[in-house]
Amino acid sequence: MAEQRLQCDVAIVGAGPAGLSAAAMAAERGARVLVVDAQPQAGGQVWRRDVRLGEATAANALRARAEAAGARLLSRSEVVAAAGRQLLLNGDGPLTLEYGKLVLATGARELLLPFPGWSLPGVTGAGGAQALAKQGAPVQGRRVLVAGSGPLLLASAATLKRHGARVLGIHEQASGSQLRAFAAGLWRWPGKLLQAAQLRARLAGVPYVSGSHVLRALGDGRLQAVELQQGSRREIIECDQLACGFGLVPNTELAQQLMCRLRQQGRHAVVVVDDYQRTSNPDVLAAGEACGIGGVDCAVAEGCIAGLAAAGADAAATHYFSRRQHARDFAALLHAHFTLGQAVRQLADADTLVCRCEDVRLADLAGLYDARTIKLMTRCGMGPCQGRVCGPALAEIADLPHPGLRPPVFPVPLNVLAALPAGIQADPFPGVMK
Repeated sequence: MAEQRLQCDVAIVGAGPAGLSAAAMAAERGARVLVVDAQPQAGGQVWRRDVRLGEATAANALRARAEAAGARLLSRSEVVAAAGRQLLLNGDGPLTLEYGKLVLATGARELLLPFPGWSLPGVTGAGGAQALAKQGAPVQGRRVLVAGSGPLLLASAATLKRHGARVLGIHEQASGSQLRAFAAGLWRWPGKLLQAAQLRARLAGVPYVSGSHVLRALGDGRLQAVELQQGSRREIIECDQLACGFGLVPNTELAQQLMCRLRQQGRHAVVVVDDYQRTSNPDVLAAGEACGIGGVDCAVAEGCIAGLAAAGADAAATHYFSRRQHARDFAALLHAHFTLGQAVRQLADADTLVCRCEDVRLADLAGLYDARTIKLMTRCGMGPCQGRVCGPALAEIADLPHPGLRPPVFPVPLNVLAALPAGIQADPFPGVMK
């Protein structure tokens, strides 16, 4: 298939809350806007379309607004690589997109921490379980245990219950005192307080246990039970599925390839931006979770700012500054009270797989103290996920920095690789963290 070429004033990667907000704002200012997303429908992870219940109202409204202003969505397309002011995409075949300004709204992915039995069939991330249910995976009547940390546990449990699962309990690793302190600070965000109350109402009858975390998953060939640490005692609960979520990790791979400056936020890298969401690359802006995990309200505000700035409307962008700060303050409250405890980071034993793609055990990393050596000596991070799972996990459990990726960003057919533009960034460690 011959390579196609497209041009636009503002290209946006990601059709979640940040990307759709940026698209609407830029298009309404007269810019030619093209949004690239890997999914069939817009909405991102948080507004993922539910095959049974339909699309989220917020996603529909934003998409309709962007399309009414002339923005175009290129779905089922992934960015393979970037060079200069062009992106190489893989959809039905190789496609080169040339842009004036680029907005990265690449979102985040789940943080999965290894523990004994985590690779058993039936063990998923909390967000992964929610996405599977929305996409039609059969959960009717299944006994599901939800564990980990953060508000995503409630959202995941509510979705699973709505699709017919028997949610046996929600086990939050944060202590009761941490949860009470978090609740006491919610007066500044009454909408969040209402949202939490609505979720708990949907989960009536489902136990919510604080100070409790997974120790190991048990089963012969598939998940059959989960052992939990609840304060000073241990308990084994029989179940069919474990949805275990430990937070989110910003997707910064494309920003690295575009030589955008990154910085460490906790144990993971985020994209550095100015007040107008501009990165250190003058042609690139970033918004949403790639700039630090902030939630949907923050993503929308930052997307609005980035879209207006990309279209040259800096004065209008300042209108959203206070909304962004309010959302970032809420994210800081979440982080302060749901930070993972050391016990959760030390769940893996010597025989626990830390790289499922390449069957690397924690014991195999003994005596290896940097990510590059680990990759060379054990192939950890060289499987299909390209370190997206084991890299952040090792950053959490062993304080190891996660190296960047060479292009392509995702596995692609050879005809797409052959279309890589000359001078493509091939440095495995671009975007030096400062």
